[in-house]
Amino acid sequence: MRTLILLALVGLGAQLVDGSLGMAYGVTSTTLLLAIGTNPAAASATVHLAEIGTTLASGASHWRFGNVDWKVVAKIGIPGAIGAFAGATFLSSLSTEIAGPVMSIILLVLGLYVLLRFTVQGLPTRSDKPLRKRFLAPLGLVAGFFDATGGGGWGPVGTPAILASGRLEPRKVIGSIDTSEFLVAVAASIGFFVGLSGEGIDYTWVLALLIGGLIAAPIAAWLVRLVPPRILGSLVGGVIVLTNSRTLLNSDWIAASDAVKTPIYVFIWLAWAGAVFWSVRAHRKAKAEEDAVSEKPEADSVSA
Repeated sequence: MRTLILLALVGLGAQLVDGSLGMAYGVTSTTLLLAIGTNPAAASATVHLAEIGTTLASGASHWRFGNVDWKVVAKIGIPGAIGAFAGATFLSSLSTEIAGPVMSIILLVLGLYVLLRFTVQGLPTRSDKPLRKRFLAPLGLVAGFFDATGGGGWGPVGTPAILASGRLEPRKVIGSIDTSEFLVAVAASIGFFVGLSGEGIDYTWVLALLIGGLIAAPIAAWLVRLVPPRILGSLVGGVIVLTNSRTLLNSDWIAASDAVKTPIYVFIWLAWAGAVFWSVRAHRKAKAEEDAVSEKPEADSVSA
């Protein structure tokens, strides 16, 4: 019973973060399952089965709050489903020892770009051109594949890439990524049933993760509307940098000791906190200037 309660709390916390920042549900949940001895394929299958329900609830909540661009959902979700099915089917024969660190390097670069762009420049200048299928389709294919093989990756791959394009505001990036993840979760689950024949999957664990995620989904969709885009961009960038720095430092490529990792983590946390503080301060300043401009015409009309 304690394990089920813990899983429900993990599902709640993971979905709260995922629904607010567009990532981390799969990574958080899969990490816990692996820590208690679940084999990688079964862990990823368990998480993706739970995600069928959580992503459906999250997508509905984001749609309700106007956070979804359905064209983006279609263009990235269908290729993502194809990639997820392929990744789930061949997970048992794949080695992610090399792919993991390489992907972490790519994500770390994207995370730094997003963090610096939002912190220093604020909301990226949006282009009138829509996000094209030739960009979203390969992105969805790769993100879906790594999501299934790594137990998480749809958000960490898709969110920073679309944020970096500057063509969609952060809340709609997060809402569209969360909504399209439903297709990825369904396709991955089918792939795991084909590859595993249902072996190694504990459905009570699936239910516990699902319940926690369902509770958090509408809260996260509401929360993302309240966080200003500039601050949200800094938060997302920091999550990406911290997560992938940890992956690289723990990988066989680097295998850093605690004496090396500790000061690096401290530096990242301090830099991230400073970036968020800067973004909050810049947002308040910009809002004060906007309020002053909007109040000036009213004052002029009264004096006239």
